[in-house]
Amino acid sequence: MSVQVKYNKFLSSKNSVNKVLFVDEKYNVDKLKKYISLKEYNFISELMKHNKVKKKISSFDISSKVKITLVSLKKNMVSVELENLGAKFYDFFKSSEIKNFSINTDTISESKSDIIGHFVHGIKLKSYKFEKYKTKKSKVNLIIEVNGKNKPTSKELLKFKSIEEGTFYSRDLVSEPGNVLHPDEYAKRLSLLKKIGLKITIYDEKKLKKLGMNTLLGVGQGSIRGSYLVTMEWKGRKDNSKPLAFVGKGVCFDTGGISLKPAKFMEDMTYDMAGSAVVVGLMKSLALRKAKVNAVGVVGLVENMPGGNSQRPGDIVKSYSGKTVEILNTDAEGRLVLADALTYTEEKFKPQFIIDLATLTGAIIVSLGSEYAGLFSNDDNLSKQLIEAGEKVEEKVWRMPLNKNFDKLIDSKNADMQNINYVGGAGSTTAAQFLQRFILNRTPWAHLDIAGMAFSKYGGALNSGGATGYGVRLLNKLIEDKYE
Repeated sequence: MSVQVKYNKFLSSKNSVNKVLFVDEKYNVDKLKKYISLKEYNFISELMKHNKVKKKISSFDISSKVKITLVSLKKNMVSVELENLGAKFYDFFKSSEIKNFSINTDTISESKSDIIGHFVHGIKLKSYKFEKYKTKKSKVNLIIEVNGKNKPTSKELLKFKSIEEGTFYSRDLVSEPGNVLHPDEYAKRLSLLKKIGLKITIYDEKKLKKLGMNTLLGVGQGSIRGSYLVTMEWKGRKDNSKPLAFVGKGVCFDTGGISLKPAKFMEDMTYDMAGSAVVVGLMKSLALRKAKVNAVGVVGLVENMPGGNSQRPGDIVKSYSGKTVEILNTDAEGRLVLADALTYTEEKFKPQFIIDLATLTGAIIVSLGSEYAGLFSNDDNLSKQLIEAGEKVEEKVWRMPLNKNFDKLIDSKNADMQNINYVGGAGSTTAAQFLQRFILNRTPWAHLDIAGMAFSKYGGALNSGGATGYGVRLLNKLIEDKYE
């Protein structure tokens, strides 16, 4: 991490070199008088008279050694606005020579402990960098002392830290190259999560064959690497209430198989396991913050490669559910991995709901770009909860249609269904319609197609480009608001 933060109960000396003070949106500075020297106060007041400052973040060189930064807070700012403001603060200073800051929380007019918590949370989320394979790594960018009475509680700090660690772990996994994070290595890493209290069960190829998970196994059979289903259980309640279930697509690298992808941009297919990374990051976050909820994460880990033993277009396989699938295109592989994982999760854990996440279709990017994930669901209440949670953390979802009339596009003449719609159109919907067929007992279910959200070449409000960790904060918020 490129930010270090230390919380102090009392204010540090007025003589701090780089002071960060809060003002209201009108830039009233009268309340600052007791926190800075008369010279500093007069300097800033004079600038106010000439209307020189009206930005959200403004920095002043009082002298060659002293800098004061004013951060403007609107009244009743919601958490994501504070986090975005923290991210702006990081961007403002990330290239600066100044690295040490003293934040005075007593200058915050609203006495809410989580204001500074969300502000610093935004700084940390924005600061993430994946530099594991660089020989010259960045040094710590910012060292921040948070001083004063308006500081987060220990419980709030634990929540922020757990979400950061879960999000960063998700980003780390997505950022790893395919030659490092293949299914064998991925399964090993997940086994280490036992240390934080998760129950980890790993099903290898031998066990999967015995279970009859042939749609999942078919995707990985062309690779020299193994294929796995991994379950992660968190029991945060003392009762035996039904768990919340989260299922992720973990295609560690996707060449398309025999239906080979074009070479251009194929290197981006390392992030075709982002759905699984979100599930893993979420489960890590729940365990770290000791969430009062029962939850299970299930990920299917495979590598889709062309080879002498690869699945062929025209093959027919029998899924764990017993339904048969005709493989028309081996590049429509994510739905095959999820098909077995969904039925198994529903049957094994009998959850309250199932939410699956996958970088499933390019079509969803055509529809929604990188602003919304596509939401498909059989349950209006679950959809409403996801939409509300997404708005609160700005990890937004947009509900897309499911309808029995789409079924004819994936019905097969030779099997129960085919894995792709060759008629054309509705690519994301027919993929979701395919997945819905593997929810056998009417469990509330939602599918999030995150193909446009998992990776950003340009960066967003709370990430600086690359893997975003989209979904970890969204699902944490859903659980926190509705199920704890």
